[in-house]
Amino acid sequence: MRAQLGSCARIALPAYAHGEPTPYDLRGTRVTADVLSALRAKVRAAAHPAAEACVCGTETSVLADRPDGTVVRHAGTVAKAHAADTDPGELAARMAVAAHPRLDGILLPPLRPSAVESHGRPVTFWPYGSPVDRDDPDAAPWEAAATLLARLHRTPWSVLPPGIPPMRGPAKAARAVARLHAAGPHPAADPVLRAWAVLPAWARDEAPMPHARTLCHGDLHLGQLVRTLAEGRDGDWLLIDIDDLGLGEPAWDLARPAAWFACGLLPPDEWARFLTAYQKAGGPAVPTDSDPWPALDVPARALTVQTAALAIAKSVAAERPLDEVETSVIEACDRMAAHPPELAGEYAT
Repeated sequence: MRAQLGSCARIALPAYAHGEPTPYDLRGTRVTADVLSALRAKVRAAAHPAAEACVCGTETSVLADRPDGTVVRHAGTVAKAHAADTDPGELAARMAVAAHPRLDGILLPPLRPSAVESHGRPVTFWPYGSPVDRDDPDAAPWEAAATLLARLHRTPWSVLPPGIPPMRGPAKAARAVARLHAAGPHPAADPVLRAWAVLPAWARDEAPMPHARTLCHGDLHLGQLVRTLAEGRDGDWLLIDIDDLGLGEPAWDLARPAAWFACGLLPPDEWARFLTAYQKAGGPAVPTDSDPWPALDVPARALTVQTAALAIAKSVAAERPLDEVETSVIEACDRMAAHPPELAGEYAT
């Protein structure tokens, strides 16, 4: 993929923290004031379980209101209303993983072991953590992210709680392509769909992943890291957001920074820092003594398509033209479509 994409001109690194709040649920309908009001009440109650009313005087803030979840904070407590179509059993299994002692120091543990229901959406509670500073990309914790991923991927399958679902990375990519189709005809859609069509079935969520015994995050980017001092922690980085966590192909978790690097959006030194840290920490997704790209190629292509598909869908919804970064990713899809991945062994599935 790296050779086919070529060396795009260096463009500013895309924002890796969550975007501005967008009050829509998974069906594209606006999140109602009732949902937000109920969520605010629940997070205040969770922050002050022994009090009838808030005693700290802290305002309740909305951290995110996106299609995949609404997140509010009160003092040191965060409540997340997950998507309405979230599978309760799968969410419970993911919560059990986040709370498991073997994941201590890797995943942010929940404040409560299970979700509660509010307005038809499951709600979970978490300690607040300080995110990566999106205005200071030079301080991006690439080594910490890579080391956490390697530790997550090395978690023995045998010690994990039962019922862990598949990692949802390919499903999210397929959903992004579905959004592109739903957005209607667009002149930039063709190269994206052609790049999607040459991917193997597992990367399009049309077949099982070739490796399904590795614990994966499923949606790794730098907005998924926080520091927290809760429960005596010393401020080390932890991974958050378990909605896509599950068993699957570990290279998928490296795919977004790999895709950015291949598209020319992530400087080579930052990609090298990330990849080297992952290898030094014993991450199993890529070899340490040979070219990592045979393992990364298909997932990185899939994430490039996902990014491009969402860029077009969002530009149509906002009635705005594609920006420079979005255009560069779509151009990468055009080059990928002309050079299908070299599939061999398990990647040919």
